[in-house]
Amino acid sequence: MDEARLAARLGVVIRALSRMPGGAIQQNWALDVTLPGGREAGWVLRTNNPGTLAVSRTRAEEFALLRAAHAAGACVAEPLLLCEDAAILGAPFFVMRRIPGTAAGHLLARQARDAGGEPTLVAAMGRALARIHAIRPPRPDLAFLGDPPADPCAAFVARMRARLDAAATPRPVLEWGLEALARNAPPPRPAALAHNDFRTGNLMVDAGALAGILDWEFAGWDDPAADLGWFCAPCWRFGNRGPGFEAGGLGPEASLLAGYTEAGGEAPGEGRLAWWRLAATIRWAVIAADQAGRFLSGAESALELALTGHVIPELELDVLHMVEAMDAGTA
Repeated sequence: MDEARLAARLGVVIRALSRMPGGAIQQNWALDVTLPGGREAGWVLRTNNPGTLAVSRTRAEEFALLRAAHAAGACVAEPLLLCEDAAILGAPFFVMRRIPGTAAGHLLARQARDAGGEPTLVAAMGRALARIHAIRPPRPDLAFLGDPPADPCAAFVARMRARLDAAATPRPVLEWGLEALARNAPPPRPAALAHNDFRTGNLMVDAGALAGILDWEFAGWDDPAADLGWFCAPCWRFGNRGPGFEAGGLGPEASLLAGYTEAGGEAPGEGRLAWWRLAATIRWAVIAADQAGRFLSGAESALELALTGHVIPELELDVLHMVEAMDAGTA
């Protein structure tokens, strides 16, 4: 990275620059800078990896989503600057304020397990999610999201089927799960802005409090329950699968929903939530297959991508159990 050229574009002195851990799809860089006038600040620069997922938002789109969420009070890092000139770093990038804390999923889940659950924390996450879902179409600043789906559940099933067909790798368990979703789809609800990756690992926590919601690259118009189902799916509990840890492996689902409704969100009902928990499990399996495909194609050599493909059998087992419960009416 050409620090001198970057510093000139940002209009600051860069005192330190280092790549941050994680970021299988995008790159995040920590910047310690000195602003004009001598004040020091901590920023994060976010840019593209050499290979990315086709469904990922561009950096310009993600920057616009951050601006909308920040304006809505949704607990995100303040977006500062967008640069679409690829000549600076070789790809577009944006800069946002750095927020304190950790987002490491396994660490947060272990801390929650040691504490016997974090109901206050997950209630705050529910309130933050309700503020995101208060952003509704039409929004000229988010025109790139297109028209909201008339039936988000039917749109999800069609989208996942298309991605499985495009991958051309037989996934009979996932296809079976999609058939169950089609049979049990709840009636449509008006779409709202969904983060679409709201989970432990993308939630910055500092001193036991929610500090920021990260990684907006999959956001779009959707059923609000999609975010709740994603956060409460077994695959995002980081080993905490027992009762009282349904919300991201951190605390009770009931506390999440209490915070959500307290901030104006509409409770989805157990049937709709169970539908989106199964949808989340299938979607993560499809994403995992795509990420492994990026490694196998030679586009990227990251070990994280290669290992991601190994979670698919466990996800398929979850799908089998969840479909059985759904068809039996016990989901």
